[in-house]
Amino acid sequence: MCGIAGIISVNKNEVSQQLLKLMTDIIAYRGPDGEGQWISENGNVGLGHRRLSIIDLTHNADQPMHYMDRYTIIFNGEIYNYIELKKKLIKQGYLFKTESDTEVLMALYDKEKENCLLQLDGMFSFAIYDTKENQIFAARDRFGEKPFYYNYEPGKHFIFGSEMKCLWAAGIEREVNSNMLFAYLNYGILQNQKNENETFYNNCTNLPHRHYLNLCVNKCILSLTKYYEISINNINHTITEAQAKEKFRELCYTSVSRRLRSDVTVGSSLSGGLDSSLIVCIIDQLKKGTQQKQNTFSAIFPGYPKDERKYIDYIIERTNVFPHFITPHDDGLIEDIEKLSYHQEEPFGTASIYAQFCVMRLAKENNVTVLLDGQGADEYLAGYHSYYHQFFNDLRKNYPEMSQTQYNEYLQLHQGNNINPKMNKDLKYFVRSNFPGILKAGKNLTNYYNHKKSSFFSKEFYMSNIKDNPVPYSYFKDLNSALYHNILQGELQNLLRYCDRNSMAQSREVRLPFLYHELVEFVFSLPPYFKINKGWTKWIMRTAFDNILPEQIRWRKDKIGYESPQSNWLQNKNVQEKIHESKRKLYKHNIISKKEFEKNILVNSSSEVNNKRWEIWMTGEMFK
Repeated sequence: MCGIAGIISVNKNEVSQQLLKLMTDIIAYRGPDGEGQWISENGNVGLGHRRLSIIDLTHNADQPMHYMDRYTIIFNGEIYNYIELKKKLIKQGYLFKTESDTEVLMALYDKEKENCLLQLDGMFSFAIYDTKENQIFAARDRFGEKPFYYNYEPGKHFIFGSEMKCLWAAGIEREVNSNMLFAYLNYGILQNQKNENETFYNNCTNLPHRHYLNLCVNKCILSLTKYYEISINNINHTITEAQAKEKFRELCYTSVSRRLRSDVTVGSSLSGGLDSSLIVCIIDQLKKGTQQKQNTFSAIFPGYPKDERKYIDYIIERTNVFPHFITPHDDGLIEDIEKLSYHQEEPFGTASIYAQFCVMRLAKENNVTVLLDGQGADEYLAGYHSYYHQFFNDLRKNYPEMSQTQYNEYLQLHQGNNINPKMNKDLKYFVRSNFPGILKAGKNLTNYYNHKKSSFFSKEFYMSNIKDNPVPYSYFKDLNSALYHNILQGELQNLLRYCDRNSMAQSREVRLPFLYHELVEFVFSLPPYFKINKGWTKWIMRTAFDNILPEQIRWRKDKIGYESPQSNWLQNKNVQEKIHESKRKLYKHNIISKKEFEKNILVNSSSEVNNKRWEIWMTGEMFK
């Protein structure tokens, strides 16, 4: 895991060791174990790297790395199946000087060019310079675990880095994108799903996950290509539940075992939920018969109704682990907010991000460099309760014979669930299922009148941005369509950004076993009733691992996200002062109205108002 940066320019005077060092120094925390800068013989290409040593700790694996007197690479991430790939490449005549996955990636690129991406099981963003073709090839992983930002002026330059601050260090102007700012303050959304390239800054472009780019160095001409897709219609209706469980177990064990490959200490994040608990239990199985004790790291909130400590303890009792705990608090949030915002670079949705930040710091204090984490499972295994709408839609249209029975079982199961509200087939459900366009139009009308009533935005800011920002609304005809949206286009992208920045801020690496592409593709091939069944979300996961998961976790009916006591924290006097200061900045930039600026922020503590307070605070942090 590392940090990368680069400058490609038709003007050789723009490419310098000094500038590259500024770009890599500013992300030194991503790679405290080494650094390197390199400029091509023609003077048009400069590449920089910061190294966090994980595999092959020797200097042989330092970067920028060269191969075959033709390729130079800077690489951020891990190729988990590098051992299997290396064996194949050796048989085909390729030679290796290191034990690193980076060198394997370059050999594979030499053999397969862009098709190498489809053979990788990993998380990555990288750039390869081919001296023979005088071309840059760069790519991001399938699901977006590792970042890649750039500023591109056709025919002039292409400047890129692992984080936005690399661009600012290179002299690119830092200018807030009012379109994204409006969407966040008005709807709470953090990405433009119609344009994955867009960020919160005008001069900074995001290379979308599952894409690669080619850059002709001579002319500085860029092309983008999507290389990965998930089929949502190829459903295997012949597979039995026993076969599905066996295959699911096999893929999970393969994924976890590969993600344990490391020359440094590996531990786990443990939240008490189904996903992180399963990973800890699988690792425990894989370590059976050894003296290795697994380190786990958890955030707990004593006295908070949604504290997960009791579920964490079920796992600790069942497995051979050495647990570590941290209790983030509001005063700590105040103390760390500037550092947290600096690392995140764009606004973040909830204070839970701070809890994750504290967990990563705890891992650093205990000298554990790599953590496995459960992120990604909810998005394609139907873990959120909001998926019930699409599930019953799916059954009603495609499996009518089981629709009513499944709905009755769902109602019975969740009769006593006080955390997640039950889904009822009421008028709203009927309209949403049969006339989604009417609901969308109604939301836009409601939004307009809510603005008139509250006058939150200044008139000028509202009028200049509302046209390109209608109320976000999505309708999915079946379960797979909703899952596809969430894992490739939805909230997961934000979660992965939080995770990358929080872990890298502490020079830690996070690996996500549930984002193994073969596992994801297999789950998409299953009928919907293997994902939700008898009212239970994640049915295939719960039933496939009945032998190692504690019953209290395996059959939890409630769904609690990675939550912190945000509402309580927002009542802190110092937090209120910070929010007011953020309001002042927004008013100064003519974003919010005078009425909103002068409003007493202590009047209402409802969930909706607290969310708006948080959004104001996080947006204010963008303005210095």
